[in-house]
Amino acid sequence: MSSTAELPYLIYTTLPTMHSSRPGLHTVELNATVCQDWEHSHHLLFHLGNVSLLLGLLIPTTLGLHMILLRLLLMTGCSLFIAWATLYRCNLDVMVWNVVFLVVHFMHFFFLLYKRRPIKIDRELRSVYKRMFEPLHVQEALFQRLTGQFCTIQTLKKSQTYAAEDKTSVDERLSILLKGKMKVSYRGHFLHNIYANSFIDSPEFRSTEMQRGEKFQVTIVAEENCKFLCWSRERLTYFLESDTFLSEVFRHLIGKDITNKLYSLNDPTLSDKAVKKIDRQPSLCSQLSMMQMRNSMASTSDTDDVLNQILRGGSAGSSFQKSPGKSSTKMKPIEEGIENDVFEEPFQSLPNTSREEV
Repeated sequence: MSSTAELPYLIYTTLPTMHSSRPGLHTVELNATVCQDWEHSHHLLFHLGNVSLLLGLLIPTTLGLHMILLRLLLMTGCSLFIAWATLYRCNLDVMVWNVVFLVVHFMHFFFLLYKRRPIKIDRELRSVYKRMFEPLHVQEALFQRLTGQFCTIQTLKKSQTYAAEDKTSVDERLSILLKGKMKVSYRGHFLHNIYANSFIDSPEFRSTEMQRGEKFQVTIVAEENCKFLCWSRERLTYFLESDTFLSEVFRHLIGKDITNKLYSLNDPTLSDKAVKKIDRQPSLCSQLSMMQMRNSMASTSDTDDVLNQILRGGSAGSSFQKSPGKSSTKMKPIEEGIENDVFEEPFQSLPNTSREEV
């Protein structure tokens, strides 16, 4: 009897919920409960953090301080998110993630500031940097790498020799004169001077790039107490091979220095056409051997006569033109008969016929 009385109660409690006959009514009620959170806007700190992120992304990359400003705005946004999540949302995971982002941005920001720190160049090298490297947009950090790893500052007292003719190897070093003055001579005859902020042995460096084992063909002596910056040639060459920009800078500086030495040398054996080509296209100097220019007098058999002409201020070229008897035995002038034979050769190969038939 008791079991029969409990049956209607069980049936009543297990009956499923009856859905409304009107479609869409239950769905609207669920959506209303889910979207109630969107009615309240977040605090002002949340919106300021997003504005900071937006401004950071809108900074143009052409701006010099682009990365620094970007990291600064990202750090500001993360700080605002941390304050919003801590004070108004009490949300631990949002706060922790933004703390991580803030630390990463701060480390990158500090690294960028460290890279832009002012590089302190030695007082002895600052003049060289200002006169030679800064106009070519070489950064101070790169110049410090160039001068801080494998170069030394050396001194020479007055009358001491930097390079001796036919004795000193050109493969050892490349130097820039920092202070003082040097004299270049050939067989005891003065050629030109070397002043501060210029290469000492740039002609030898350029002329022996493809061929090693050469000796200096001139003597370089300090006329005053000198100080110069000296690179090991082998290590400098290896360093320039790894830096294309700096290699082009050195190529330009050495070519310009050779040009200045050519003008100061005022070599009388240079023709007017060669001088005009050098003036019109200075890059041609990179293809000329300055050692040959310094010692062009030695390339002729009449070296003493050429030296005397130079010391008297005359032109060796004019002396050769005035004295045709001193023409070289190796080169003979072309005779007119030979010149005519070149054009008359086809006619000589033909049989004896008249010119009208030809």
